[in-house]
Amino acid sequence: MWEIILAGGPVMWPIIGCSVVAVAIILERLWTLQRKRVIPRELTDRVWKLVETRTLNDQHIAALALNSPLGRVLAAGLANRHLGREIMKEVIEDTGRHVVHELERFLNTLGTIAAISPLLGLLGTVTGMIAAFHAITTAGAGDPRALSGGIGEALITTAAGLIVAIPALFAYRHLRGLVDILVIDMEKEAIRLVQAFDRMGVQSQPMTRRREAAS
Repeated sequence: MWEIILAGGPVMWPIIGCSVVAVAIILERLWTLQRKRVIPRELTDRVWKLVETRTLNDQHIAALALNSPLGRVLAAGLANRHLGREIMKEVIEDTGRHVVHELERFLNTLGTIAAISPLLGLLGTVTGMIAAFHAITTAGAGDPRALSGGIGEALITTAAGLIVAIPALFAYRHLRGLVDILVIDMEKEAIRLVQAFDRMGVQSQPMTRRREAAS
């Protein structure tokens, strides 16, 4: 293996660096984007129970915000539940954009690696062919051993670039699709939250309107 890396020339090192970064991103995102970590199954039921029994307080909301990405979105809406439907929706949407940005973290880097790895392999092909032509100029075309180094470098770097790019592209597409699915499910849960307060009526009224009613 070490001999193959050395035979690939200097372009092999950035290709290897890209492979290490890609593997790290893939493993980290697969761990972070587990459904049970993003959208805990029992979390929504606990929130609805607190809302329906009217036992929700600031401590519950603070704990909810630290629970998961979904909990952070729901907590943002619950913290503004007395300010009216429109304000509640705006806060949920704004928090949701931040959560989506965190879910997509490092995916652009992974996509970049998938795009540049074949180009690095092509660069290695060019440098290998330059080395081969230089060998022809120096030693003549009669000695095949003079050409083997440059041709070997060209083939090795091309293969290495594709070996890194193909799994990276597959993982990028898969993780992008996974984020899209999670975002849609979080949107559904947020809509349920707003609709729940609409049905309750009183708690979704703006604070000023409630004060006027009390006076």
